[in-house]
Amino acid sequence: MRPIATSKKNKKSVYVETSVISYLVDERIKIRSFIEITTRWWNTQRKYYMTFISPEVIAELQKGNYPNKTKAIEHALTIQLVERKKEIIDIASIYMKNFLMPKELIGDAMHLAYASYFKIDFLLTWNCTHLANANKKEHIRILNSRLNLFVPEIITPMELFID
Repeated sequence: MRPIATSKKNKKSVYVETSVISYLVDERIKIRSFIEITTRWWNTQRKYYMTFISPEVIAELQKGNYPNKTKAIEHALTIQLVERKKEIIDIASIYMKNFLMPKELIGDAMHLAYASYFKIDFLLTWNCTHLANANKKEHIRILNSRLNLFVPEIITPMELFID
């Protein structure tokens, strides 16, 4: 496995998961603060990183049924796309077989598999149930170590600001 994210002007790499992009166009009042943080990160911080998405992100955005869907896809298409490989599907399958991710939510396993396989520094997400969850970090570290995979830092946009 070769990292796609070799240092480019000392920029770290970020895999932008679907929830981050969808929050850019979301209008729900109950998550307004998350939307504002996401928008601020997108507008002021993204330039400091090499950003990547996978075909899984595009597929999830296309499947969604929500306002501003077209705008979300347009945002996604401004980010470099990593290649889908059979190994990534295999890794996601192992995650689910080892109860790291729920079997019905293959997308979450796929996002982690992409970031791990391509050695992307950060997996940026608002999914705090299955991805950015402190209780999952040790399980992810152990499983990725057994698979000889890189362990990305899984964080929310709130945690990825440069002074």
